[in-house]
Amino acid sequence: MQNNFEIITRALIQKDGKILVCKNIKKNNDYYYLPGGHVKMGEPAGKALIRELKEELNLIVEEVSFIGAIENVYTQDAKTHHEIILVFNVVADNVEDKSNEDHLGFFFFDNDQFRKETILPKALKESIIQWRKDNQMFWRSNIEA
Repeated sequence: MQNNFEIITRALIQKDGKILVCKNIKKNNDYYYLPGGHVKMGEPAGKALIRELKEELNLIVEEVSFIGAIENVYTQDAKTHHEIILVFNVVADNVEDKSNEDHLGFFFFDNDQFRKETILPKALKESIIQWRKDNQMFWRSNIEA
């Protein structure tokens, strides 16, 4: 079994009270996640997020502010992944749910839909719901201490 350690950036992008989420529409996945992607070796996390958002959405970012982190371990396709997810609140004025990449679909979820749908990782979904209430920085892990 191959193991992977990854640093991921994710964006909380809000428009008209809704949250932008995405999913891989080429796979038969029944879950969503926040936009973003992998940090390249030597690349600052904030710049990685801006790069990913430009590639995926052609988004011009105005402001990026760190709001929390999630440690997540999961297995997919016989690979164990250990990821550190750095989460940023992103402000941009040209936010649309139109993808530049044919494997990604973007969707705006209102509060009810965000709560009802499967957003992964679960700790990130819960942290975003709480952050929108209290604006308190967060740290969560699904690894037992």
